[in-house]
Formats: sequence, C-alpha cells, structure tokens
Amino acid sequence: MLDPDVPALILAPMDGITDAPMRALQGELGGFSLAVSEFLRVSGEPLPKKVFLREVPELLNDCKTPTGLPVQVQILGGDATRMADTAWNAHRAGARAIDINFGCPAPTVNRNDGGATLLNHPCRIREIVSAIRAAVPPEIPVSAKIRLGWDSIDQVYENAAMAAEGGASWLTIHARTRAQGYAPPVYWKPIGVVRSTLGIPVVANGDIWTLDDFRQCRDETGCSHFMIGRSTLSNPALPHQISRELGLPSKSEPMTDWITLLEMLIGWTEHYKGSVSPRGVQRLKQWLNLAQKHGEFNGFDRVKRLETVDEFFTALKLELAQAA
Repeated sequence: MLDPDVPALILAPMDGITDAPMRALQGELGGFSLAVSEFLRVSGEPLPKKVFLREVPELLNDCKTPTGLPVQVQILGGDATRMADTAWNAHRAGARAIDINFGCPAPTVNRNDGGATLLNHPCRIREIVSAIRAAVPPEIPVSAKIRLGWDSIDQVYENAAMAAEGGASWLTIHARTRAQGYAPPVYWKPIGVVRSTLGIPVVANGDIWTLDDFRQCRDETGCSHFMIGRSTLSNPALPHQISRELGLPSKSEPMTDWITLLEMLIGWTEHYKGSVSPRGVQRLKQWLNLAQKHGEFNGFDRVKRLETVDEFFTALKLELAQAA
C-alpha cells in the first residue's frame, strides 16, 4: 500500500475525527495518497470480522473510500496472540494492510497496556509485529506507528529497530515522546537517523502545520513519506500544497470554503449513517474549534453553543458574511 519509491502524503488516524465520513470527504477533496483508520482496540478477546466491517466500511469497497482513497486498518493492543488473531480477522474482512498503534498517548489506553506504553518494552514491540506478520499472508503489509519514546527521544532507535526486526514493512514516527503529549517542541532529526539506518520506508509525522514546516521536516528527515492530521482540518489547502511539493497529482484549486466543506461532511455522514444525529453538530464544531486554535478561522465563538445543524449553518453563514 505504501510504495518505497513513490512519495506519499497520508491522512493521520485521529480518534473520533477521521472516521469513514471524514475519510470519504478527504478522498473527495484530493491531496492524500492514503488514509489510516482510527485505531480499533484489542483487549480481552480478538476483534471479530464484523467489527472491522462496521468500523471500517471501506473494507466492503476494496479498502477504498467511495471517493477512491485507499484505507489501511489500524489496531492497538498489548497481547501478541490476540493482536495476531485480530489481524487475521481484519484480513478476512478485506484489509489490504495492517498498521499497529504503538504511539497513542491517551492515559486510558496506556493504563490498559496499549499504545505508547509499549515504547517501554522494545522486545514486546518486536513480538507483536512478528506475531501479526506471521498471521497474515505475505502480500499483506504490516506497519507500525511509534513515537520517539516514552520520555526520551533516544528510545526511538531501539524501538524502531525492534519493529523492523519483527517484519514491519514501514514505520510512521511521531516526532515527540509520550511524556510530551502534543506539546512542543518536535524533534524531526531522529526520524532522519532511523530512516537512514533501517532500510525500510519511514513516514514523518508531527507538527507539520504549514508548507514551510513540511519543507523543514523534509530537510531534517530526508523522508519522502509524510503524515498529517490536525493541520489538515485547520488548513484544508495544506494537503494540496504538500502534494504539489512532492510531485503528486493534486487538484489545481483546493476547496477552502467552510460552508461547502462542512456541508460535504454532513453529506458523507448521511451516506454512511442515513441521517445526521445530534452528535453531527458536535463534529462540525469540533472541526471549527481545531481551525480556530491552529488555523485562521475566527468564527467559532458564534457557533460553539448551538445545538442543531440548521442553527449552526445559519449562524456560520452570518459570521462569514460579516467577516467578508
């Protein structure tokens, strides 16, 4: 799914944000090479096939959104056997590639032996990757997403090596430790060291908010594969800017009109769920909140307390008209 010889821009998995409607929207907007699903947590029992079909409906469409964006399945957990059985079930459901989350910093996840807590146990990273690699057919790539470490950026070298020894086809590295969460700074240079020593593709991730950030990240890492998440929502033009910089096909004019973008998300939500639940307006507000915190949108305060989709769009249109 990831060609070592072809640059790529990947839509990051963001729990509660990059679900199937958002993935379909981003595929329609263009700019991304592929997307990774929100993680599916493996706890007491392996996840059955039906869970994957419910949570990653693209599996019923050759692992692509209706708009043609390839989607990779991501799983999270600490038990190698259950993770391997889950990966097999994902393959049976139609997954064309499996990604393993060793990077989630959420305390609830970490307390339950998942995500970034595995960064303290390099040999277990190798064990889990190896078990999944052995469980699925050779043509199914197995990749891993890690952070630089739990509380030290130097942990990345051993953890990355263990994932590679386990058979990872590529790695995605978020340029922070778990202790940092999402606080600055990011450290891109260690990603470049890993890329130059492992011999497998490395995807650089973390704080690529602008085209200048991307260029600096590329200079410091030497990578040709990149992942962005929050910046996609704060600046909808950024995926297109980066894609053009990478020499990838991209629409000449990215969609940046907020009303149209949000209406498109509502449309894809209705496509998958039949109707827009009350939570639908929360998704819209979630998006604009990110855009105001990290981008140039300034109208969130007008809509943040509204409870219906109709109220939301009425107020947003008024806000944008007054700002024009």
